Amino acid sequence: MHRPVARLSALTQGYGNRQIIRGIDLSISPGVTGLLGPNGAGKTTLLRTISTITPPTSGALGLFGRDITTESDVRGARRQIGYLPQDFGFYPHFTVTEFVRYCAWLREVPHTKAAEATIRAITAVGLTDRSRARMKSLSGGMIRRAGIAAAIVGSPALVVLDEPTVGLDPAQRLDFRNLIRSLASEGTAVFLSTHLVEDVAATCDTVVVLQDGAVVFTGSPEQLASKALDHAPGDSPIERGYMTVLDDAASIKGQKC
Repeated sequence: MHRPVARLSALTQGYGNRQIIRGIDLSISPGVTGLLGPNGAGKTTLLRTISTITPPTSGALGLFGRDITTESDVRGARRQIGYLPQDFGFYPHFTVTEFVRYCAWLREVPHTKAAEATIRAITAVGLTDRSRARMKSLSGGMIRRAGIAAAIVGSPALVVLDEPTVGLDPAQRLDFRNLIRSLASEGTAVFLSTHLVEDVAATCDTVVVLQDGAVVFTGSPEQLASKALDHAPGDSPIERGYMTVLDDAASIKGQKC
């Protein structure tokens, strides 16, 4: 068994008086973990918290075997985390190489390794022929791929991706799946949020379903598919299983109310 790279214990998160994440217990281990949930479920908030962008309001966050409680802990953890938000900023006049190299610098990838790591990351996302192009000249899909390269540069132990396949065409999505599998085979822990259930089925070892800020399912894609009811909406067993889990969680919540 692999040692978890992240542990969440009774973790809550919110903004002001609004609670978004509600007492989550979760472990993330090397391999690929997919995060599913409807809009507003708290997926982005959870990913930001795990990436140390926003400290939890209560509960514990442990990363790489250490509780994250101080600024020093945060800085040390960030060296090992690659994070791709849904919308990320960049200097439009940067070339792809400059952008990825800059992100390597932010994560404190050693100077002696940064150049080679940048080339390797750009090659992995299929942007070698555009490495000297300025970011402002790229298509939406290419910008997304540059963002993925920035998240994986330097081989971080934990890669957190928020809707990474948005803007990618079908062929690029297949390439992305292969990239994620290769990261997992090297011992990286990948935690990705998506609305595309088929991407989860194709790449993930573990699936977490989030609804109303709470985890309502954790298991393998096959276990999620086994939850499917015949009358549930969806075009595949895993889609029907996902919808069944959401419906069951909503029914339980309604009974409590």
